[in-house]
Amino acid sequence: MATELEELVGFLSSPSPNLTKAAVDIVHGLTGSEDGLKSLANHAEILLPPLSRLVAGKKEVSEPAAVALVNLSQRSAVAAKMVDMGMINLAMDLLFKSEPNISRLLVMLLVNLTQLESGTASLLQTGDEKMQGLYVMKLVRSFCRSSSSEDSEDPFEHVGSILVNISKKEAGRKLLLDPKRGLLKQIIRQYDSSSPLRRKGVSGTIRNCCFEAASELQNLLLISEFLWPALLLPVAGNKIYSQQDRSKMPLELSSALSIEREPVDDPEIRAEVLEAIYMITLQEAGLRAFWSVNGPRIIQVGYEDEEDPKVMEAYEQLGSLLINSSGTEESAIETSN
Repeated sequence: MATELEELVGFLSSPSPNLTKAAVDIVHGLTGSEDGLKSLANHAEILLPPLSRLVAGKKEVSEPAAVALVNLSQRSAVAAKMVDMGMINLAMDLLFKSEPNISRLLVMLLVNLTQLESGTASLLQTGDEKMQGLYVMKLVRSFCRSSSSEDSEDPFEHVGSILVNISKKEAGRKLLLDPKRGLLKQIIRQYDSSSPLRRKGVSGTIRNCCFEAASELQNLLLISEFLWPALLLPVAGNKIYSQQDRSKMPLELSSALSIEREPVDDPEIRAEVLEAIYMITLQEAGLRAFWSVNGPRIIQVGYEDEEDPKVMEAYEQLGSLLINSSGTEESAIETSN
């Protein structure tokens, strides 16, 4: 005999729009509590197929269905079942056909699913040589073209979190660093976005990609015109730099540092870009490139105003490397009090 929950799931496929609407609203409400999520997770096999079909329906059922899927995907076991049943393919198919609020929810669903190794592989399309990278290219294009406004939310700002997830894997980093695709170059241009989520996504993605610095340094430095501002401006402080300091920098840095700037408040972003610089400067050519843009001076000035202990530690790690590699403490930060 069917349980109440099984009957509820059955109503998701009802020919009556009113019954379907009522059922999906109840499911949506249940996913808002831990007990409800636990109960629904036990019926994931029969729940997920009808729920995923409703996402492609009218707004009155697609929105609560999408919210329910996002909430359910926070449980790793359920997320794994979603990946197995092809939820990433479905989300990518609907993503660019849906209203902005549904697109936003689908992107959030992809964030949760790509926290799993199987989800990352599915989004990267690693099993299909001809299609590999197509999904990521579409996401990057949308991430770079869309933005928020006073009238509407930004449906693609969470793509930054997806990019962080996929760049934790070597296959994802290789894809983003491929100069023929030019994806990292596009992503980096969002480093000064007004959206904290976008900025955090960019800094985390760059940092992860820099784990490939030993083998991909040339590809990183090919986009140095965009890379150095994205890495250095968040840790440059908000002081106006002297003409002497700026004269040793490329235009894209010297122009930004000739005026007062809003500080980057998120310490995680500051720590991530410092870690990225560290990985680049571990390579001899990367170190030379860093000195060529007067990077050590920026690190010195930024360190003077830093108060976060973890970020200070990241400054000091980089400072020690610069001191040891140059043989002098000039233009490098002091690492002792």
